[in-house]
Amino acid sequence: MSKRNLALVAATLVSIIYGVTFTIAKDVMPKYVGAFGFIVMRVGGSVVLFWLAWLFSVKEKIAKNDFPRITAAAFFGVAFNMLTFFKGLSLTSPISAAVLMCTTPIIVLILSSIIMKERMQTSKAVGIVLGLVGTAVLIGYGKSIGNATNAPLGNFLVFVNAVSYGLYLIMVRKLMDKYNAFTFVKWIYLFGFIMVLPFGWSEFSQVSWEFLPTSVALKMAFVVIISTFLTYLLNLLSMKELKPTTVAVFIYLQPLFATVFAIGLGKDQLSWIKISAALLIFIGVYLVTRKKNPAN
Repeated sequence: MSKRNLALVAATLVSIIYGVTFTIAKDVMPKYVGAFGFIVMRVGGSVVLFWLAWLFSVKEKIAKNDFPRITAAAFFGVAFNMLTFFKGLSLTSPISAAVLMCTTPIIVLILSSIIMKERMQTSKAVGIVLGLVGTAVLIGYGKSIGNATNAPLGNFLVFVNAVSYGLYLIMVRKLMDKYNAFTFVKWIYLFGFIMVLPFGWSEFSQVSWEFLPTSVALKMAFVVIISTFLTYLLNLLSMKELKPTTVAVFIYLQPLFATVFAIGLGKDQLSWIKISAALLIFIGVYLVTRKKNPAN
């Protein structure tokens, strides 16, 4: 398998994991832990995992002038990104949140054309529009899982998270071209942990660990190990070979997998509308990821 195809597989796996995470995280918060407390747990656990992984990776020294970029990546890719997303998810429904994340490819495409002077191909523009139509159909006709306590605010916060993540994808690309992934990701998460700690410590300290059901503890572990540590590694692998705009379009698959997961749990039903929406999403992803020239 070529490096590019391996990167595409990695990006797809990330979308599957995130699609499942929308429902799993919603089952944990806010009943067992507040949104910000969950983030402290998620980022703190990931810091330990990334630093342990670094011990077995290539040792490199980061140039001092790269730390401002790392700090900014920590803010947009970890702290602000997760704080707005988890708070938004706690207020809205999983499928609504997944669909709103689909604004990220458009944001990345616009930012890339401005910041990185990346030329927008017609096929990519068409693919993004088709994917957006497909996700709009999903949210319009898909039954949401769980109760949305404050959908307008929740949806707004998830959209802000999408903008933040779009900025992160662009910022981290230059670091990836220069260093081994573990060299800078461990710093991104350490700085991110310091940033989220003041917001979530109070909620984290209120968790009743002794009364926590085993199933909930396992879901928390899934979010830390699989949804954070593993997905960031897979994302970095995909971004080594693909442009930020290509990686971002895989977010279109998240509401699709979120819906499939919901159907699997018996909380949603399959229909021709949803099948049609899925086809639009897949066609959109194909158009954006199709390689027409030596550039990715």
